[in-house]
Amino acid sequence: MAVLFHFHAHVLVLTATVLFQIPSSSSSIIGHALTRGSSLSVGNNDDILVSPDSMFTAGFHQVGENAYGFAVWFSEQATSWTRTVIWMANRDAPVNGKYSKLSISEDGNLVLIDADEFVIWSTQTKSNSSLLQLQLQTNGNLVLHGGGQPLWQSFDYPTDTLLPSQFFTKNTQLVSSRSSTNYSSGFYKLFFDNDSILRLLYDGPETTTVFWPHPSFRPAKVGRFLYRDSRRASLDSDGQFNSSDGFSFISADFKMGRQRLMRIDTDGNVRVYSLVGKRWEVQYQVLSNPCQIHGICGPNSLCTYSPALGRECACLHGYKIVNAEDWSYGCEPEFQPCMQDDCDFIELRHVEFYGYDVRLLINRTTDACKNDCLQDNTCMGFQFGVRDDVGAHFCYLKTSLRNGYQMGIDYLMYIKLPKRFVSSFNQKTKSESSFSCPHPVVVPIIRSYEKKHDMKPLRLMLVFVCTIAFFEIVCLVLFCYYSRKHSPTTEQRYFLAATPFRKFTYSELKKASGNFSDEIGKGGASIVYKGKLADNRIAAIKRLTNTNHQGEAEFHAEMSTIGRVNHMNLIETWGYCAEGKHRLVVYEFMKNGSLAENLGLGKLDWATRLHIAKGIAKGLAYLHEECLEWVLHCDVKPQNILLDANYNPKVADFGLSKLLDRTGINQWNFSMIRGTRGYMAPEWVLNLPITSKVDVFSYGVVILEMVTGRSAAGMHQPSNENGEPYRAALVNWVRDKSQELDESQTESWVDGIVDPSIRDQCNHTIMQNLVRVALECAAEDGEARPSMSQVVDMLLEM
Repeated sequence: MAVLFHFHAHVLVLTATVLFQIPSSSSSIIGHALTRGSSLSVGNNDDILVSPDSMFTAGFHQVGENAYGFAVWFSEQATSWTRTVIWMANRDAPVNGKYSKLSISEDGNLVLIDADEFVIWSTQTKSNSSLLQLQLQTNGNLVLHGGGQPLWQSFDYPTDTLLPSQFFTKNTQLVSSRSSTNYSSGFYKLFFDNDSILRLLYDGPETTTVFWPHPSFRPAKVGRFLYRDSRRASLDSDGQFNSSDGFSFISADFKMGRQRLMRIDTDGNVRVYSLVGKRWEVQYQVLSNPCQIHGICGPNSLCTYSPALGRECACLHGYKIVNAEDWSYGCEPEFQPCMQDDCDFIELRHVEFYGYDVRLLINRTTDACKNDCLQDNTCMGFQFGVRDDVGAHFCYLKTSLRNGYQMGIDYLMYIKLPKRFVSSFNQKTKSESSFSCPHPVVVPIIRSYEKKHDMKPLRLMLVFVCTIAFFEIVCLVLFCYYSRKHSPTTEQRYFLAATPFRKFTYSELKKASGNFSDEIGKGGASIVYKGKLADNRIAAIKRLTNTNHQGEAEFHAEMSTIGRVNHMNLIETWGYCAEGKHRLVVYEFMKNGSLAENLGLGKLDWATRLHIAKGIAKGLAYLHEECLEWVLHCDVKPQNILLDANYNPKVADFGLSKLLDRTGINQWNFSMIRGTRGYMAPEWVLNLPITSKVDVFSYGVVILEMVTGRSAAGMHQPSNENGEPYRAALVNWVRDKSQELDESQTESWVDGIVDPSIRDQCNHTIMQNLVRVALECAAEDGEARPSMSQVVDMLLEM
């Protein structure tokens, strides 16, 4: 004990000596520029950039507990909770509250590094200029330049805010925050569409719709011009906004010389704010009635608005709210789907539910529309009214009750419900059960963090310790060994901080799966086991068997990317394990197994198959075009489509083309053939460039398998002249069979190819359209195939 005490005392003396004699290594920077090799640290409040006029500040902004984003804000607001943030680099991937930093690397790349030394965000720039620096300009633009033209600037990558003199172009978009306390990307976007029109889009977890300009209006009716040579818009300092498509406005305080900004708010409305005193006041908003914003109250709800009371959301009769703190989740039914004889309708006056029409019926009575809806299991209600263009009554049958709001037009909306709910309904029920939209609740971002020991003073101290007696050197070695052995390792905890789900240990998953005893699936590069986690959740544990080229950090980085992919038709990832040679991924368990199993047992009726086809298309469209990083599935087949308790489809194994073996992968080029015979696009065999159209091809084959009941993997054809097997024999069989029956006219070609178990259930017109879409997807020429988003549009029109 005396020896240890003497050693500790000596260490304290040496540490004090080192700290007083060696200059501080802090990177504190208060000024207008960040230069090569220097950095801004999250742990130092003085590490900021200030614009020359002191109007704007750039630095680390707290977005949750131990979670920070690098942002630009107006300097007058000093604290994190009162700042007006106008730009953020890493809104969807916050960094730790200690040891994270922003720096300019030696090669000229501006990088944001998390505490665990992962690059969370970068500008992907390179420069050898000796004048390279990052500056915050007087207009709020954060610019990286080398003395000439900007290498990168924040004005080219806006988040949810547009400042005066900042141009909005075809390459930019404004994306709302999730809530007033959650800066991550929300559901609403302002962007230039391919037809050059400036539009507002609701991009929710289950559906995507354009709601401004109103989709029922032609652009010319609202003063817009299609297909302009340029797509460009801006807000000037006087408060005037001009867009190349003809849309323009001026703020209520035009030319009053105030500081301004234009923002897409969390509710999807675009507003112009001016700084009046120390308060931001609204001077213009795109939509005067917020109930016309899609998704604002979620599905199965009704939105009402008055200037006095504001916006209110209420669940439809027979439905209950899903999350009282977030109306975007809408309402869910309090009943099971009813059969034809057990259903009836309630009537809502002056109400419209925009979109999601399955059929339009002209010159029909109310009773005829009710009868049609009762016979269709997918129909949830219908809109009834008079069309001025044809002078006749009409009804739109709807498969989903979304975007419901009260209006002045004399429309009637009929909601299908079990009779016991119809008998208890009256028009007053809605107002009595109304819920005002709740105030936002601060939900902290929970991040595990273990303090990391600063080793720099220790290393300097060791230089001096080495000159001391041999006995003290031995004590130092023993002391360091003891500290490292008994202190918690930080590596795993830092992995957790940058990953949106949990990192499991191998022993945890081995125990959860009963020593990997309950096998529920197997593929060429993985085995799936059923397991029960410590919190009693039932999980699917996929054990990868072909990951020899991946280190733990690389596997973790790719899992982090997949973890940010979130869609109702994609399997949810709960966690992973990267320990030694073991690579495992933990998913939610799907009660009804795979689509392949259900097709093999003949359990799926026609309505369910059509529902599954639409869900798969939505999931793939999200992967290809909407998620944070471009993702190809590369192995779309029924075995990789899982079904939950309600037979909602979830695409599984997306991203595993990256996780399994990244050798030779370079964005669009793959050195190895990936996929399953029967579902593979010709590009794989013909060595053509691999694009998202390979997934489109496989999707078309899957749809044909659902229609015909025949397994694409089990159909074979003789080899061609090069000795290569023909691909997708099922596609050729459907084409030949339909053409043969169509020419012979002995029977309907639909009846000739459709699965006998659903032949009497399906609608021939819809079936014909579905097969046509599937064959377009399975075209030999990749350029001739539609994109998955176009497929979704075609399916929703059926």
